[in-house]
Amino acid sequence: MCGCQGRGLLDWLYRLQADENDPELKVLVFTEFVPTQQMLQQFLVERGFPVACLNGSMDMDERKKAQDTFAGEARILISTNAGGEGLNLQFCHVVINYDIPWNPMRLEQRIGRVDRIGQNHVVRAINFVFEASVEHRVREVLEEKLAIIFEEFGIDKTGDVLDSAQAGQIFDDLHVEAILNPDEIDTSVDKVIAHLQGQARDAKASSSVLGATEDLEPSEAQRLMTHPLPHWVERMTVSYLNAYGGKAERKRRTWYLTWPDGETIANVVFSGKEADQSPTARHLTLEDSRIRGLAMRLPRFVPGQPISVVTIPGITNEVTGLWSLWRIGITTMEWNRHRIMPLFIADGGKVFAPTARHLWDKLLGVMPNVRTHLEMDESKEAFDRLAGIAEEQGRTIYDELVQEHRSRLTREREKGEYAFVARRRVIERVGLPRVRDHRLNLLRQEEQTWNEDLKRKAQVYPEMVPLIVIHVKGGAHE
Repeated sequence: MCGCQGRGLLDWLYRLQADENDPELKVLVFTEFVPTQQMLQQFLVERGFPVACLNGSMDMDERKKAQDTFAGEARILISTNAGGEGLNLQFCHVVINYDIPWNPMRLEQRIGRVDRIGQNHVVRAINFVFEASVEHRVREVLEEKLAIIFEEFGIDKTGDVLDSAQAGQIFDDLHVEAILNPDEIDTSVDKVIAHLQGQARDAKASSSVLGATEDLEPSEAQRLMTHPLPHWVERMTVSYLNAYGGKAERKRRTWYLTWPDGETIANVVFSGKEADQSPTARHLTLEDSRIRGLAMRLPRFVPGQPISVVTIPGITNEVTGLWSLWRIGITTMEWNRHRIMPLFIADGGKVFAPTARHLWDKLLGVMPNVRTHLEMDESKEAFDRLAGIAEEQGRTIYDELVQEHRSRLTREREKGEYAFVARRRVIERVGLPRVRDHRLNLLRQEEQTWNEDLKRKAQVYPEMVPLIVIHVKGGAHE
């Protein structure tokens, strides 16, 4: 060890302590191997640093004790990758990667131990690597190429690929190949990148339109097998064609569809079961451009329109009242978020949240029977009553979305302020006064523009949109 790298670690600890103006600054140090961990511990303890250690050989009690020690008197926590799994160390915001894992995703996971919701400081991460070494060259080329994949497929899909067991072996092989043939580093990296691009493309293509599900349990798999999505797509498509001049004819297990523009599609199925029984049929899903277009143009409820009076199979006759779906959201200069809220008001005027969710679940799987419609004046009065209660009930959702937005802006502000402080320190070291003053003036103008931009981003516009409103009159009378 310790030689120059130990002194380098010590220099960084003192430098960070001075930069943060915190003599008790806590630092999380990651290393790949337990022997290195032990040597670092001895090196730092001999120089007066209280140290705690974590590695994969410790049981839960030992790990909890080490974490508590780091939260208390210890200033340094030295952890291996296995030791750091599952830790939440947001009371620390400085990470030093003493030696670098070959898989770049492991670095993100290390930093994620401190960069969590609730972190009140800008997270700083320092990576140690020998300059001009093969490892340094591989990392330079690899990071440049990986940036292209992240841009093409996004952080989620690329992260899934990089975090696989197969990817770990690929990076191991890459570094071995680079050591054996250092002149071929670019070629070796290009091969790995091409392989990862293929995997990311496959992962993106195989993802469900509604998103991927992790850790699929048997019960969840069974629920997805019986999910009514194909039924929804079928009802949406058939209803659209019948309402807008098209035609939908059912012939045994398949449909013959005629679109309003005259295009016909024969031998169509929507459900997985029917597709199995009709292997030559065309299976229409939300991935089809026409079907996806219908889903994107689903009409909203327009205040003032007549409210349908419906019965719902499987609902007791005692359940009578107004049921509705609302989209509660916020719109900002660059960030829009929303959530869907069901609302049920019984005829007696009471709000029943569990009944609202129960009716929503029922409507996802059955078709309501429209009996009649409320008169125009009655519909308007009912909607006005619903809107007032929806505003009250949606307040919590709105406040959560606003708080999420503010937390996001706070993190952006902290990172930006830290960057401006760091740049100002660099400029203030410039020896020529005129050059220094000119650059400081430009930096002040840039910071002012940045602050004004943050103020615009902080403006929040609420959104409350009615999606569906019906008057439920118990269950269907078959």
